[in-house]
Amino acid sequence: MSTTSPADGDAAPAGLAEAPPGRRFEPDLRSMTRINLRPIASPMPLGFFTVAIASVMTACLQLGVFDAEARAAVALCVLPAFALQLLVSFLAFGARDVIAATLMAVFAGSWAAYALVLFSGAADGLRVLGVFNLALLCFGALMAAVTRPKRALWFVLVVSLPRWATTGLSGLTGAEWLTRTSGALGILVALVAMYAAFALMLEDMRSEEVLPIGRSGPAHTAVEGDLGVQLRNLERQAGVRRTL
Repeated sequence: MSTTSPADGDAAPAGLAEAPPGRRFEPDLRSMTRINLRPIASPMPLGFFTVAIASVMTACLQLGVFDAEARAAVALCVLPAFALQLLVSFLAFGARDVIAATLMAVFAGSWAAYALVLFSGAADGLRVLGVFNLALLCFGALMAAVTRPKRALWFVLVVSLPRWATTGLSGLTGAEWLTRTSGALGILVALVAMYAAFALMLEDMRSEEVLPIGRSGPAHTAVEGDLGVQLRNLERQAGVRRTL
């Protein structure tokens, strides 16, 4: 079997790499590839505002602002947080931010689980939610270890960790003081999330940092760097490379 090759003195076709004898020419895809980026608005303010509002509702139930009979009503108020944060997660995946997307997806699942257990009045539901919150505590501790450059996410996680711990322990032990402590921490989570959402929204509106968020490392470069920095190593990102 013979293979064809350029005639003596002929240059190799443009865009084709020189192939060893017996092998076909392979095109150099780098010069033929175009990547189109679709700018989207940041979904993070919506995600943080949702955390804040849902945290206020659950905290008020734990602090005794609502009677125990209001559990179903609180569950119905919290359930939309599942849909909103799931939407934020989808948009964050589209923006190639796997950390924010993962965090918001887990938040969405936690609101759905909380609302369904509370609304259904399932037997031993509070103990089950206690174990669930302790599992969230482990997840949050791992996420906090990788989100520090993203200070808005990191601060919300840091204040959420003790709340998940006290909520989990109060569900398992039934201790009233732990329930009240968890409610107070829920208000703190809401305040931090509200600040983060407002700061990020102002930043997107004015294209500059207005309220301090404390970004560092890659998160700071992503906002302050030029277009060349934004596109660096783009070919290695999940939406471009062949395998995850």
